[in-house]
Amino acid sequence: MRVTHLHLVDFRSYRDQEVEFGPRVTTLVGRNGQGKTNVVEAVRYLSSLASHRVASDAPLIRAGAERAVVRARVEKSARSLALEVSLNLGKANTARIGRANAKPRDLLGVLRTVVFAPEDLALVKGDPAGRRLFLDDLCVALQPALAGDLSDYDRVLRQRSSMLKSAKHARGDLTMLDIWDEKLAHLGGRILAARLRAVRALAPHVTDAYAAVAPDGGECAVSYATSLADHTSWDDHAPADVLAEVLLARLQEVRPKELDRGVTLAGPHRDDLEVRLGTLPAKGYASHGESWSCALALKLGTYALLTDEGGPDGDPDGEPVLILDDVFAELDSGRRDALATRLASASQVLITAAVASDVPPALIGKVLRVADGRVTSEDEPTDE
Repeated sequence: MRVTHLHLVDFRSYRDQEVEFGPRVTTLVGRNGQGKTNVVEAVRYLSSLASHRVASDAPLIRAGAERAVVRARVEKSARSLALEVSLNLGKANTARIGRANAKPRDLLGVLRTVVFAPEDLALVKGDPAGRRLFLDDLCVALQPALAGDLSDYDRVLRQRSSMLKSAKHARGDLTMLDIWDEKLAHLGGRILAARLRAVRALAPHVTDAYAAVAPDGGECAVSYATSLADHTSWDDHAPADVLAEVLLARLQEVRPKELDRGVTLAGPHRDDLEVRLGTLPAKGYASHGESWSCALALKLGTYALLTDEGGPDGDPDGEPVLILDDVFAELDSGRRDALATRLASASQVLITAAVASDVPPALIGKVLRVADGRVTSEDEPTDE
């Protein structure tokens, strides 16, 4: 799987820009603030309908424009496919696959990407919310239909939490709360089952990747920490319906506390992905270099898992496009070389860097220069 061509219209800093990527590795080189990350962010958006930098779509639309358009040509399973998404200010987004109109969510699973960026250090040092988002992105890459469950769960959670706050001041009939409990448990059971499957599959890849990038750094392991952990009536292989029953029972147990506090205290939104070095949690115990290695192992493990699993619906061409966004300046020479070795056979890698010398020679392929709002190939003439 690879992206051969990208066309941006009013996306971020680009009014109208076309980009041709190389056959395997493409490096975008330019000073900070010139727009090189905007290019790979657009590729990421096509695959996940989200940016790895901001939480909403509004900042992705160029100032003064009403909409932004991202188009790409993707080579997949020996065929070429056109993808397009339009981000419309104040309106619903639209999409196209080939010549046919589609729902934006239909794009999920067509193109898969894994992004490693400086912000990913927060996967180790930051709050659980970032790790939950990482895990949900992985689940959707493995099972695109889960995106609907995640969206519905967030909606039900907001409604249930609002009802808890109202009930705190007027404890009368709680029949409606029982109904929301059942809805939350049903969706939560499906999400928990998907996350547990994903963590089981991801764990050996993370351990293997960490050993490759930090051979003298001990063992990195991941596991799932759930708000249902004190229950013994299930295990991490339990099906979604069993997990839903356990979650429903847990919600009934903690309801008195929820009514006092006005918040939902059990469910996937309270869970975490635990990252450990040896027997200790990486957060708070890992050094800065070890934390970088753990974050890198999470992303390389994700890349390996998606490659091994293949694409949704049995598509054998499931290897994702790997995006390395301005990370080489953060890595020492040993980790840079280990990363380059690890990616020697990758189908497509997109790299951004302030200076080309930051990138290991083995990962220098086609070089694109980004300056003054333009992306040009090194062999193209410039206005200078």
